[in-house]
Amino acid sequence: MVYHASYVRFLERARTEWLRAMGLGQQQLKDREDLVLVIRDMSLDFHQPARLDDELQATVELLERRRASLLFAQQVTRDGQVLVGAKVRAACLVASSFKPRALPEWLFAQNP
Repeated sequence: MVYHASYVRFLERARTEWLRAMGLGQQQLKDREDLVLVIRDMSLDFHQPARLDDELQATVELLERRRASLLFAQQVTRDGQVLVGAKVRAACLVASSFKPRALPEWLFAQNP
């Protein structure tokens, strides 16, 4: 069986790839805007276990965009069956001070 904490890594990787699909990397956000996205809150609902050699998919859906945070719905699935569901809120912070900061508008200009 997959250790429960491993799902957090799967979800993190999916959010990183979601950003990359928008043409951004986390390091680019830090270098370009001096901002970082940090996890403020996360809840996971475990439905079924994954097993060794299972091919898993992790999905990301942006549910809500606030001034300085994003709320994601995520799932880890196997053959279309939901194994884990998650809600994840990421806060936008100034990288150099770790104080809250508004998300830049250009970030969602092409991807509302």
